[in-house]
Amino acid sequence: MEGIHEKIKEIIDHFRLNNNSFSKRIGVTSTTIDSITNGRPQPDGSRKRTKPGYDLLTSIINEFDINPDYLFGKSSQMFKSNNTELQTYAGIPQVVAVNQEGEENVVYVPIKARAGYLDGYGDADYIETLPSFSMPHLTNGTYRCFEVQGNSMVRTFFDGDLVFGKYVEDLSDIKDGRVYVIVSRNDGIVLKRVINRIEERGKLILKSDNKDGNYPTYTINAEEVMEVWYVTMFASKQMPEPVDVYDRLHDLESKIVLLENALQQKN
Repeated sequence: MEGIHEKIKEIIDHFRLNNNSFSKRIGVTSTTIDSITNGRPQPDGSRKRTKPGYDLLTSIINEFDINPDYLFGKSSQMFKSNNTELQTYAGIPQVVAVNQEGEENVVYVPIKARAGYLDGYGDADYIETLPSFSMPHLTNGTYRCFEVQGNSMVRTFFDGDLVFGKYVEDLSDIKDGRVYVIVSRNDGIVLKRVINRIEERGKLILKSDNKDGNYPTYTINAEEVMEVWYVTMFASKQMPEPVDVYDRLHDLESKIVLLENALQQKN
């Protein structure tokens, strides 16, 4: 008969999580889950597994709708509700990058890595291959940096710009009119202004800021969404053009300077 540590590992694998993301979902440390699933190293080279306590098991049961009899080997049915579909959206990223101090780094997803990210966003080994860095003022959440591709958001963002997104823990938290990076099964990684109609229709409406007619508004079903990142900051190599008022001010300043020079020459 399978041990309870194997049952917990099967739950983690079913939801395509790793020990770190699973531990966050149930409010414990990743070390706690590692000690249960893999065991703690012993002086003789063996590994000793920790038995999960009542509170931890209760958290797993409640968070993932797990059938208690499954955990204790009395049933092959994993879920209370007999719902064996994969969860489509997790409340936290499946994989995060951390520095030596255990603080989360910002993972950078360049254009050339987009195709791989769709398959590897939940794979710790893949995420480790992407560049990551520390941004001290990006705190209270998990952040990703995405390189902008294309011109659908021109007027706001340009091809090659970098956008920094904070992970959205619940699709209901998406606010109308804000800009998000949406990672989905069918459309890949897109940067769009979003209208949230999850509650009413189970859909997100994605809009482009470029109004030249080449980027129509479209919808995406909630079950297709794998990750959502709320854009909180961006970096651009494009210098914005001055608006008319600044043009007029610059013209006025130039005339004043020329007038002062003319007066000085007369004196």
